[in-house]
Amino acid sequence: MTEEKKTADTGENQDNGPETLPEISFDELPEELKEACGRAGWDDIMPVQKKALPYVMQGRDVMVQARTGSGKTGAFVLPLLDKLNADSKDCQALVLVPTRELAKQVAGEAEMLAGARGINVVSVYGGVGYKSQLEAFSEGAQLVVGTPGRVLDHLKNGALNFDKLKVLIFDEADRMLSIGFYPDMKRIQAFLPKRLFGAFMFSATYPPVVLRLADQFLHKPDFLSLSGDQVNVAEIENVFCEVPAMGKERYLLRLIETENPTSAIVFCNTKRNVEFVAAVIKQFGFDAEPLTADLSQNKRESVLNRIRSGQLRILVATDVAARGIDIPELSHVFMFEPPEDPESYIHRAGRTGRAGASGTVITLVDLVQKAELKRIAAKFKLNLIERKAPEDEDVAAIIEERVVALLEKKRRDLTYFHGERISRFLDMAKRFGEEEDTLVLMAMLMDEFYQSSLHSPPELPEEKGAKPKPQGGEKKGGSGGSGGGKPSGKPSGNPKRKRRPRRRKPKDD
Repeated sequence: MTEEKKTADTGENQDNGPETLPEISFDELPEELKEACGRAGWDDIMPVQKKALPYVMQGRDVMVQARTGSGKTGAFVLPLLDKLNADSKDCQALVLVPTRELAKQVAGEAEMLAGARGINVVSVYGGVGYKSQLEAFSEGAQLVVGTPGRVLDHLKNGALNFDKLKVLIFDEADRMLSIGFYPDMKRIQAFLPKRLFGAFMFSATYPPVVLRLADQFLHKPDFLSLSGDQVNVAEIENVFCEVPAMGKERYLLRLIETENPTSAIVFCNTKRNVEFVAAVIKQFGFDAEPLTADLSQNKRESVLNRIRSGQLRILVATDVAARGIDIPELSHVFMFEPPEDPESYIHRAGRTGRAGASGTVITLVDLVQKAELKRIAAKFKLNLIERKAPEDEDVAAIIEERVVALLEKKRRDLTYFHGERISRFLDMAKRFGEEEDTLVLMAMLMDEFYQSSLHSPPELPEEKGAKPKPQGGEKKGGSGGSGGGKPSGKPSGNPKRKRRPRRRKPKDD
């Protein structure tokens, strides 16, 4: 962990830059924010709100490490109440979220906190018609909460504009990247004004790809965490899921689909399990290869070169076969079973979280193996987190979000003649959706489309200096960072560096 990634609340200002901000208490809140808390039934504020509110209220760009249920929505909605002008119908604040459910949840909480202030909150997301969203815009939409794809649709159609936008918020940034929204987020950036009051990012984890996203949208952000005096962006999260002894491979598949790793190693204890698990993962559409000690040197090098170069997403291996492997930015390690040798757990987990990156280690255990894993955790003083294994309905919801995002992206890029071709099938699609037998045919096409997307990870922010990919011909505008210039992308936890002054607009603009 480098000194430059210290949180803003350490109180250490080694380069004499902007002062760190102390936490705020409920009693110190402005009266109108106390009233908003009262509408929500809060007689106190959550730890994330105490830490983040002072920065958000001052418009200092900030990255906040916070999980769902921590109270993060209040941390960014409360300060908006005195920033939004109810007399203007223009969009003044944008909250980007990964899913329709989160869009509805955030919008609902924002409406409750705003009360009768005349602020209209509009949630927009894909997979539904446009009519109700367009009608809501016509009545005014001071605060828009939406998924990046549908927000981009409205921008391109002229139903939404950001000329008066003051605040940009990313909620659950890591999940947005996992679903595949990065290309849409970059295209939205072309519509952002050159100056913002502030840009704020909330995410449960901060792997390198999320830090690079912040580099592109935020200006010298502070970094706040609830976990202690420092934000450990290089932290390895050790998770386990208790599952039945039989059918473990089904739970592994659900985890892979919900996590959507950029690249991963699945560890098994035996060659037989390696070959079985790799075959099952491949049957479900993922690009996976087994790696065992039986492979020839040429085959072994070929497989390793593929995963190192990003051409292979999932490697399934034994401990012996994976010894000495170093894969840059390996996002996940899955353990189909705990290792027989406790030392091997550290070896396996160490494949991720390399060179300052963060990583996730997920182990599948049955009841007996759970006790074994806890002994390993006690031996090495690991903080094990138990997580409920995803069920089929959890996976179905995530797949729906991804398929909608991918299909709507394709729709935005349709040529005139492609649209003409598609129009020939609209009546057929409607008829097919009305009968159970023909509905299966449509499901087959959707499955084929989804499976074709699994061989490659979602497009993600690239490292600084990498050749940028073309983003399409949107209208030209500012870079979107709240500082207007090129952001440093590094959490400034010593915020006393000289900062470019922000242009704050009066409330009646």
